Amino acid sequence: DFIDSIEGEPERSKSQTGEIGGEIMQAQRAARAFGLALLLALSTVAAPASAQDAVQDPKQPSVDNPHMHIWGDSGLNNCWTHFDGNDSAGSASEGYGEETFSTGQQVEVDFSCSMQENLKQDLYLDANGTITLEFVVAIYSADDCDDSSQECIPLTFTLMKGSTEIASQEFPNVNKNGDDESLQWNLNTNETMARWNKSIEEPEIQVQFSWPGYSGFLFECAVFDCEGEFRFYYSNNENNDTVEVNFPVINHTIPGEGGGGDGGIGDSVSDALPGFGLVAGIGALALAAVGASRFSREE
Repeated sequence: DFIDSIEGEPERSKSQTGEIGGEIMQAQRAARAFGLALLLALSTVAAPASAQDAVQDPKQPSVDNPHMHIWGDSGLNNCWTHFDGNDSAGSASEGYGEETFSTGQQVEVDFSCSMQENLKQDLYLDANGTITLEFVVAIYSADDCDDSSQECIPLTFTLMKGSTEIASQEFPNVNKNGDDESLQWNLNTNETMARWNKSIEEPEIQVQFSWPGYSGFLFECAVFDCEGEFRFYYSNNENNDTVEVNFPVINHTIPGEGGGGDGGIGDSVSDALPGFGLVAGIGALALAAVGASRFSREE
């Protein structure tokens, strides 16, 4: 009996060793699985962070924030735009910029208002919508212009998409008596305007006007001020007049930004969920690691 008990001892030791080894392997697999799960969780949270920041940034456009406001300095030397109507930092406190011209001098301006910051995400518009542009100006110049001997450029607004001209609108009948005048331009959108690529296709407004100055009759300008003037109001004007560009912004529904660009479901999901490609890639690596582990155990 003593001998039998001695002979049976190695088998029990071997069994115990196998059980311990199995527990260690299970613990290793559990730790490995937990590490992969943690990695996936972290990547899911971190990957779309920049996209979420772009949506939450009040200076960036969104479905709930489609109004691009216009700001600038008092001399029309610097004009900029963004989508935060509460941030007029740096803009002229009087709410407008202006240039003045000597009596009889050509009243001429040519300036642009570009986005203060680049788009952080592609901007998508309803291809069958309307971009509404609203401005307020005050111009003092001569009424008439002889284009055979004078430069005559009526008040013209141009919408740019990066370096590409989208459309222009002239206002030949704008009053030139120095009074404030509100102007509205309704621009119907199309497929060309449906997508504005970030960093290279920011919206920009160009303003042009060139018209003879007012010289007056006889000694009129010796008594009265006949200086030419061009005043352009900003969104923070004291009269609370609307000065902005309203875009028909829609959610990201155009496929092709991410993935292979074949318009498949992967592209659509990648566009709708920024960072999806990164998470999917990590998930594929995780599956490959689990598969390799199983393969090695089977061997």
